[in-house]
Amino acid sequence: MGIVKIGEELHEDIRKASSVMCRSINAQAEFWMKVGMLAEANPTLSFNEIIKMELEAADVNIPTSTAA
Repeated sequence: MGIVKIGEELHEDIRKASSVMCRSINAQAEFWMKVGMLAEANPTLSFNEIIKMELEAADVNIPTSTAA
């Protein structure tokens, strides 16, 4: 585990987002960093595609929508 220095404004945004997403501040920051890293490594994927890819890698059963 390490310490990452971030600006006060970003820290406040992380704090706000963490309360909405029911994550700790550290977990929210880690989530954003991981998604950002995956986005840089896979620039053609959308956010939703990245999340779906991660859920599938974790063997999470993703229900499909049955749009009429």
